[in-house]
Amino acid sequence: MESFTKDSLLDVIGELFSDEISIAVSNTEEYIYYRPSKRIDLKISTGDPVKEGTIAHKSLQTEQKVSEFINRDVFGVPYHGMAVPFHNDGDVEGCVMAIHPAFTDGKSVVTVKTQDGWKPLPFAEVKYIEVKERKAYVWSDNFYGTHKNSLQEFEYMLPRESFIRCHRSFIVNVNHIKEIYPDTHSTFLLEMDDGASIPVSQSYSSYFRKLLGF
Repeated sequence: MESFTKDSLLDVIGELFSDEISIAVSNTEEYIYYRPSKRIDLKISTGDPVKEGTIAHKSLQTEQKVSEFINRDVFGVPYHGMAVPFHNDGDVEGCVMAIHPAFTDGKSVVTVKTQDGWKPLPFAEVKYIEVKERKAYVWSDNFYGTHKNSLQEFEYMLPRESFIRCHRSFIVNVNHIKEIYPDTHSTFLLEMDDGASIPVSQSYSSYFRKLLGF
């Protein structure tokens, strides 16, 4: 057990929550460990300072457990998190954080930009979202429009029971998948009910299979 480092232990713990929860550890000034999940990534790097306004900063300042919602102003994406401080000889030495995605905030439509204005699309009508040339395209029946959100922001906004990230460039509405075909290297191709073909990349394939139960 002597060779079992703190990072190794944290990696194993992170594996338990890798689909949904990001894990971070800080000392009193900077982050010393970070493991992102597939659902949320705050882009923290080892050595980054603990920012004011984060749950880590609040936990270190109060020396208490902190659990709350943090808006997108801090890391660029909203999140729910819990931070718990740890002590050595009575002094706070740092904290451990569990970071959850902020799920849908009550909206029921995606309002997309059209040539003439804007069009609200009910979630159920959105078939998939594709990012290309740094723009997000929201696809519905015989219609598409653009949106300012990134795919990561869409992951927090859209209801998780219907929408799944399957590729770095795609989120799909599972209710519009017609069939799933195996592809090379343990990946898949999705045939959508509008005839579109969407890839499931290798990095998302196990997560995709787990959520769809096959």
